[in-house]
Amino acid sequence: MKNFYILAASLVSALTFAQNGVIAGKVTDGDNKFSLPGATIKIENSNRYTVSDQNGGYEFLSLPEGTYTVYVEYIGYVTAAQEVVVTSNATTTANFQLFTGSEELEELVIIGDFLRGQAKALNQQRNNANITNIISSDQVGRFPDANVGDALKRVPGITMQNDQGEARNIIVRGLSPELNSVTLNGDRIPSAEGDNRNVQMDLIPSDMISSIEVNKTLTPDMDADAIGGSVNLITRAVPNRERISATLSGGYAPIRDKGLYNAAFIYGNRFADNKLGIIASGTWQSQNFGSDNVEAVWDKDDNGNAYLTEMDIRKYDVQRVRRSASLSADYVFNENNRIDFTAMYNWRDDRENRYRARYRDLELQDDGTYIGEIRRETKGGIDNDRNKNTRLEDQRVMNVSLRGEHLLSPKLDMDWAVSYSKASEDRPNERYIDFRQQDVVMGQNIGDGNQPLVYAVGGEDPNNFELRKITENHDYTQEEEIGAKLNFRVPMSIIQDQKGRLRFGARLRLKDKKRDNIFYEYEPLTPFGSLAETPNVNWSGSGYNPGSQYAPGYFPDRALLGSLDLTNPNLFESSLQPSEFLSSNYTAKERITAGYLRWDQDFNEKTSLIAGVRLEHTAIEYTGNYIMDEEDLVGEIKNENDYLNVLPSVTLKHKVNDNFILRAAVTTSIARPNYYNLAPYVNVIPADTEIAAGNPNLKATYATNFDVMAENYFENIGIVSAGAFYKNLDNFIYTYNNTIFTSSDFAAQFPNVSNPIPAGENWDFTQARNGDKVSVYGFEVAFQRQLDFLPGKFFKNFGLYANYTFTKSEAKGITNEDGTARTGLGLPRTAPHMVNGSLAWENNKFSARISANFTSAYLDEIGGNEFEDSYYDKQFFLDFNASYKFTPNWRVFLEANNLTNQPLRYYQGQSNRMKQMEYYQSRFTLGVKYDF
Repeated sequence: MKNFYILAASLVSALTFAQNGVIAGKVTDGDNKFSLPGATIKIENSNRYTVSDQNGGYEFLSLPEGTYTVYVEYIGYVTAAQEVVVTSNATTTANFQLFTGSEELEELVIIGDFLRGQAKALNQQRNNANITNIISSDQVGRFPDANVGDALKRVPGITMQNDQGEARNIIVRGLSPELNSVTLNGDRIPSAEGDNRNVQMDLIPSDMISSIEVNKTLTPDMDADAIGGSVNLITRAVPNRERISATLSGGYAPIRDKGLYNAAFIYGNRFADNKLGIIASGTWQSQNFGSDNVEAVWDKDDNGNAYLTEMDIRKYDVQRVRRSASLSADYVFNENNRIDFTAMYNWRDDRENRYRARYRDLELQDDGTYIGEIRRETKGGIDNDRNKNTRLEDQRVMNVSLRGEHLLSPKLDMDWAVSYSKASEDRPNERYIDFRQQDVVMGQNIGDGNQPLVYAVGGEDPNNFELRKITENHDYTQEEEIGAKLNFRVPMSIIQDQKGRLRFGARLRLKDKKRDNIFYEYEPLTPFGSLAETPNVNWSGSGYNPGSQYAPGYFPDRALLGSLDLTNPNLFESSLQPSEFLSSNYTAKERITAGYLRWDQDFNEKTSLIAGVRLEHTAIEYTGNYIMDEEDLVGEIKNENDYLNVLPSVTLKHKVNDNFILRAAVTTSIARPNYYNLAPYVNVIPADTEIAAGNPNLKATYATNFDVMAENYFENIGIVSAGAFYKNLDNFIYTYNNTIFTSSDFAAQFPNVSNPIPAGENWDFTQARNGDKVSVYGFEVAFQRQLDFLPGKFFKNFGLYANYTFTKSEAKGITNEDGTARTGLGLPRTAPHMVNGSLAWENNKFSARISANFTSAYLDEIGGNEFEDSYYDKQFFLDFNASYKFTPNWRVFLEANNLTNQPLRYYQGQSNRMKQMEYYQSRFTLGVKYDF
């Protein structure tokens, strides 16, 4: 009870005005005037300290009148100090310029720009209260990573799932994308995809980001929807002087003998007596490449022998054009008040042609051959200025935010923010045309399950392929979010002469999501002729990456598909195909309100505590469709639901010395279900006795997380760290399959809709469900430093970067298709082993780096049984980049990606049953950069 009175008295005292003052200022690099975030600012002969923010700013609240000696420490820089006089009810400005170490200081030697960026990242990481990994733009620029996703795969504990050879979906500590969050300057980025909450990391060019902060533990003031981790993308801070930077590069993608083109520009400056600061940046990238792909579906015959029921041979031609622009501005009214404005717009056009040969419906005959069907399909789009005969996927993400920071009194600090975000994916005039040959005698070579082959026994003749279908669809998905937050901070300590702070605040997020697709089929009114009589293209197996035995063959020409006048009623008869879109369309509204209390308390100069709790209330309103026979709309189903999550956390930090830090945390977090899993749709297919349905009653996955971490920082810019983690997940979400679903089961599941299952029948039922529990645990180790202890000046310029993460999971509550419990399963997308490494050499003019990334195989998707489980196979990437600064402002650089020609590979059940293998080959880029 005594402690309660002390706490209450401290809070009252903190909010009252006293004869105290404030010290505030900014820490910058003395050479290039860049802001230095993560600097440690201390008051001599006291326990008072603080850490500079992203703009290099800092402040000391509630200081008694007097003269103080303030000094600043920064790894890799010389410590600076100055005397500051504090007067009551006033703010005294004390700015610091730090300079890098010199030869006379032995260890404090910085060689080149890369170590400056590394110093920024490590200083922030060292001084953060929670367990984080940070990479700066300078570090990103030293890897050959064109987008944020490729840059993230260098971080300990992170692996990425690729799309067309570019890193797209993030996996943190073995936890799948839907269990992580991605924010921009602290605001959640909406998803442009229709069925999930994933943020496409390949959408944002790495040139647009100042630093990337991976939070592996949360504090109460952070959004709680991040079980694996929260990735915060931080845009460039306004510079302290004029900055101009421009980059031009060109490259080559051998897989399609096409070019890669990139341009970036940055301009920033301060105006109006340094009160107004502005920085604008933009990038443009045009990437022309493709992939060679083979896919297979396996089944078992009556004797339990595996065979192929379907196989695809695919050729992709891809163009990705990214345009990104950002604007940041700040206005400093006085030393106590400032506002910041940030805006970013990312627009990607993904144009794709896909040529797919599909061997399907394979049925084994008595003579050992198979009878089936072959389809040859071209994917493209209308011939106009946007589609250009391709399937166009127009993805856009924008974020606009306004923030304010205000010192209301020497003991009360406030900040606020409002934001608007929008993501959309538009696929207009997407077209498909396919020809088929039925009752084809086929054979299989499956002796090597890693490269199985299905082939027509008598060969394939395009004269035998007749038109099957021509379709056009328009898919559109949109998500919007309005956000607002308000935070307060007051000094409050229950231990005399020790630093303490109380933070409290509120958060509001309003989300709207919709998917609106439509699909038509077109029947030509005049005969189309065979594939041989139709304008076509033909590719042999020569140079095809999976092997010359996989010859793609003949396909309708994309120019033919794009030129078809499908809306002309004299040429084509159109018919709406509800089965292709009715069950997919939905609308969703979510309202998330949150409040938190966070208390920071130092026990002594070495040990500090963060304790607090966050409350998040989620209210949802979803609408889906009830469909019979895939195309008959029975009606709409609406559902409302709400729940409250109480999320306590405790974080401890102990500094054995300034550079050796121990951390421990017990935190809680959640992951809300994917949008489409919550949509209350019901899709009934009586002919196949199948039902697929959404589940609006899904609970958010709730995790209790235990983390420990030891970090030792080197003054010559480096770190060695080791940590372990354990996560206990309740109500994790998986795909439930039941082959004995009855009429009574349906009535219990959907009491308010008509029951389509006759009594006594068993149907197949698929739905997202909550499992019982999952345990995820593992450890990670990392090493990063300049090898300046080696003999000789040449060897001292080498630097090593390496990390390894081990993750294991155990899941309970998953059932087979017959309802029996499955054992020995882990959480999908939990990669057991992840390794990153790079060896670099750098001086003040030249730098070179070879980088490796390895991820072991892991379970990707749980099937109806063990045979149907899908696995993401192991991957090993090797990249190289080098640059030479031939003047202080001009640099030329070379980049090479995927030197191992690593394919994307899935397998079904076991590693020798290939499910997918897709090759991209290497990519090469040569460019020049100007930085003034």
